Amino acid sequence: MERIDSVLKEKILKMDATALAEWIRKHKITSSEVVSIYIEHQKKVNPPINAVVEDRYARAMEEATSLDEKKSTYKQLPPLYGVPITVKESLHVSGMKTTSGLEHRQDLISREDAPVITRLQEAGAVIMGKTNTPALCFSQETDNRLYGRTNNPWDPARSAGGSSGGEGAILAAGGSPVGIGSDIGGSIRFPAHFNGVIGFKPGMYRGLSAGHYPTVKSSLQERMLTIGPMGRSVRDMELLYSILSPHSTTNRYLQFFKVEIIPSTINYPISDATISMMDNIEKFLTESFSTNRFIPPYFEESALLWQEILASEGGELIEKSAYQNDRSNLLKAFLREKMTKRTSVDPYLSVGILGSKLFRPSKSRVKEIKNLLSRGDEVLGDYLKNRLLLLPVYHTGALKHGKVYKEIFSLRKTFLTYMPFVAYANVWGLPSLTVPIGEDENKMPISIQIMSANGNEDAIFRLGKILEKKFRGYKSIPSVDEHQ
Repeated sequence: MERIDSVLKEKILKMDATALAEWIRKHKITSSEVVSIYIEHQKKVNPPINAVVEDRYARAMEEATSLDEKKSTYKQLPPLYGVPITVKESLHVSGMKTTSGLEHRQDLISREDAPVITRLQEAGAVIMGKTNTPALCFSQETDNRLYGRTNNPWDPARSAGGSSGGEGAILAAGGSPVGIGSDIGGSIRFPAHFNGVIGFKPGMYRGLSAGHYPTVKSSLQERMLTIGPMGRSVRDMELLYSILSPHSTTNRYLQFFKVEIIPSTINYPISDATISMMDNIEKFLTESFSTNRFIPPYFEESALLWQEILASEGGELIEKSAYQNDRSNLLKAFLREKMTKRTSVDPYLSVGILGSKLFRPSKSRVKEIKNLLSRGDEVLGDYLKNRLLLLPVYHTGALKHGKVYKEIFSLRKTFLTYMPFVAYANVWGLPSLTVPIGEDENKMPISIQIMSANGNEDAIFRLGKILEKKFRGYKSIPSVDEHQ
């Protein structure tokens, strides 16, 4: 490590995973050197943001050293050979905890890896640690009673998003080159948008969702939950998707696609900065592509469908997991929390479970939902065959802590106003790439989503690379300390 000066360290800390893998492959640097640099930096940037909640630094250094020693035995190195990575706490990693922010799970150690972890390790990745999530991944803000709140590194007074908020925050702070999150309701895309990183939510059944806690049991929820990458570049998202997904991608050239951008006049709140961003993107893309401002089919129905699908089991599985060691019922626990703030379960989670019970669809409505989804899948499969959709992620950049939660989890159903942009991809099982495009009036990142049909991932990544190059893309934060 003595031979690596500060200038070279800074360069390494700004590289994406693809570049790091290439440097290791070409013997410009060793894996143990890269991992050591990132561990050192992670220790520096993590305390003010509370993103990494369990590390495996000693084990990571052992693995990196072993990879360096075995390097000459490979004819061709795996694609992430020696590259450090972080993963969401809700994914099983052998020898580490999987608590999902619940205090009564803090002594449970996973005995095996989730399938995505196995694939990453087979690709040569070195896991440095696990990142924070709200309790049971049940919020778009990251806070829990076990590990506490994660802060946005651009402004610690603001939300890092959720539920992959710890992952988004440590990536934005430069403490990891690439990471893994999960998404059932914007949980990759909210943190990517709020923290200014790249994120990719695979389409339904296009990834491996086993080994995630909590699990989903219903077929309706299975179509919405996916595990995907987050990081610094679109090419990294493409690389990791090729590693994580059992499905191969097909080359889809952009000249065969129409680009449809959601109108800024749509009857949902959108900030002036976001409207300006969408207009600039349209102006830029119109020079080379066929563009149109249009609301896609089934958009208006999607937020309600998303909530009904999440509530279709009445929150029973989540409630059982949350109150496993608490004999009081949900309402008593919620009221006790309001009065004493002494329950072991985060009130965010209690409100979410209560909402699932209140808004649980009837059996006849569930049947209607299934029929609607069947028709919609057919319609959108044809509609999106040669179309790319561009939507915002949220109506604004990162808000102060607690405000996003209040906008989405109100019993007044305000999720109908604030969730349509992200719910659309979950309900219809669409792949969605989040790319930072600009900044709002508070100097917080704002992003665009690129969606299409399953099988069109190549076209999504191609357009993502164009927008990433033309507009903001990922930017490193000079020093987290400066934003305190």
